[in-house]
Amino acid sequence: MDLKTNHASPVLTESSSVNISRLAFRQNMLPCSSPTTVLSTGLHLTVPRKKTGVLDDVRSTGWLDAMIASSPPPKRVTRDANEKDGAADTELSYQTWMVKYPSGLNTFEKIADHAKGKRIVLFLDYDGTLSPIVDNPDFAFMHKSMRDAVKRAANCFPTAIISGRSREKVLDFVKLTNLYYAGSHGMDIMYPIHKISSDGHTCPVEKQLKKFNLFQPASEFLPMIDEVFNILVEATKDIAGATVENNRFCVSVHFRNVDMTNWPMVGGIVHDMLKNYPRLRLTHGRKVLEIRPIIDWDKGKAVMFLLESLGLNERDDVLPIYVGDDRTDEDAFKVLREGNRGLGILVSSIPKESSAYYSLRNPSEVEMFLKRLVRCKKSHAL
Repeated sequence: MDLKTNHASPVLTESSSVNISRLAFRQNMLPCSSPTTVLSTGLHLTVPRKKTGVLDDVRSTGWLDAMIASSPPPKRVTRDANEKDGAADTELSYQTWMVKYPSGLNTFEKIADHAKGKRIVLFLDYDGTLSPIVDNPDFAFMHKSMRDAVKRAANCFPTAIISGRSREKVLDFVKLTNLYYAGSHGMDIMYPIHKISSDGHTCPVEKQLKKFNLFQPASEFLPMIDEVFNILVEATKDIAGATVENNRFCVSVHFRNVDMTNWPMVGGIVHDMLKNYPRLRLTHGRKVLEIRPIIDWDKGKAVMFLLESLGLNERDDVLPIYVGDDRTDEDAFKVLREGNRGLGILVSSIPKESSAYYSLRNPSEVEMFLKRLVRCKKSHAL
């Protein structure tokens, strides 16, 4: 299968039967088909816009506090008794936190018991979930063993990666063709033409993705995103360590390698730039500022859209499992928690509030979790 990312999106030759009405879209929405993608004629996709000026995150005040709050300091290597005591206290705090968010490994039997007789659908974040967080985002490579674990999981369960990265970048990192990809926090979704049949069978993903649909609800923002990207590259070029990444439908300003004394400068540049773009909003990640279109779309809606396009959204025998580490993954956790639709698993080595049910400490534990799922599937324990 050829999934080279430097080619234009393929022309779709088959109609889709995706029913968007169940996702609670309003009728007065403007259609947002991508100018670079020919959608199948039977598919009319629209998405609501958020009210201009209403932001999910900090915009006019407190942006520096938000940068600090969303960017915990790196772990220090302990060298003396006092620091070891501090490390022990940190571990005790984490173990206490796990009472509310139990380990997905320690409670795996409970998860497996809940999944018996159901069709698991996996949704995975990328950075911090499948790959470690690194100083340079261009080098966030997943380990070979993780790639193998994801590939084996995708052979057993429908699997999608939903990332803040551009879809092309995630595909280039993962290099697997047996799963689905949603980039830009779900604003660029590659989804199958053929739904999964009632008996759970469908043609292999590799064959599906030779002809696939693209859903890009923010396509009209592409020129604006490119403009903002160029502005921010120029404005931050003299700030040591600052990097700006164009993720197609959002712009990410990374300050992980910026001296903390210069954080106000980075935040100020982004804040001042946004004054001229009332249709864009600011969200905070782990040492990254993300500029995104103001539309009512997030990873949670991307999950529901993918379930709908797979024909699995209204079946009692389906169990979606979402694994992610970022604040943006909370939208997916909330969607799955509502009505007990599925399970959210937060990847975190520090205690923090979440709408997830379970936790995993790091990508290594994610890999172990995926391997255990596959073993259970192959032993017919699921």
